[in-house]
Amino acid sequence: MPLTPPASASTPALSFERLLSIMNDLRANCPWDMKQTLESLRHLTIEETYELSDAILEGDLQEVKKEIGDLMLHLVFYAKIASETGAFDITDVLNGICEKLIHRHPHIYSDVEVKNEEDVKRNWEQLKLKEGNKSVLAGVPASLPALVKASRIQEKARGVGFDWEEKSQVWDKVEEEMREFRDEFNAVDNQVIDQEKAEGEFGDLLFSLINYARFIDINPENALEKTNKKFIKRFQYLESKAHQSGKQLRDMTLAEMDLFWEEAKKI
Repeated sequence: MPLTPPASASTPALSFERLLSIMNDLRANCPWDMKQTLESLRHLTIEETYELSDAILEGDLQEVKKEIGDLMLHLVFYAKIASETGAFDITDVLNGICEKLIHRHPHIYSDVEVKNEEDVKRNWEQLKLKEGNKSVLAGVPASLPALVKASRIQEKARGVGFDWEEKSQVWDKVEEEMREFRDEFNAVDNQVIDQEKAEGEFGDLLFSLINYARFIDINPENALEKTNKKFIKRFQYLESKAHQSGKQLRDMTLAEMDLFWEEAKKI
């Protein structure tokens, strides 16, 4: 006999209880849900996070709502699995984040005064050190994509005052790194390039560009992804026009492709 799902709820608390009830049903009765572990869900959670990121960049609020729901399900799922071994449950999770937020916001829940968001960030990092973190960089996940990791490293260093004073200084650093990278490829003819050194210089250049982006309030990950999407859209237009012309891209000259590319830029 099929189970009767809990009815739609009208408040956040009741809606959350509804989700927990459904999770309990699925974990007890669905063969797929019963089989899942923390490890098996991990890659799916990463995928859902990227889908949420895509929806945000597309400005699709209905899709954002859907993806938030998918992520919420995963969080509840993790807590349910952990509760089965007595490690923790969803109540522990929610109380834990509440206590953390209260402790990390003494300017709201205590008598600490702040002037701006920079003071808030600085206090946040100092409190983390007092809580036992050996380094302000300890909270940067090792598995983050390199571009995002560089941005987070710089933000955390800034939180304890390790930063440039003026954006002009950062741009000077960008130009310095650009020269050093360029110099690796200005060798005389037939001279073998030190690939490892060149790669290091390129990494330094990227790191400095990400630092400059931070100074002018540009999220480098968002900026690059928007450029990726723009390139994909234009390239697919190029492919479409080539197909309409009865041609394959590999058979077209660069000049022919450039004509369609310029058209794509106007769309």
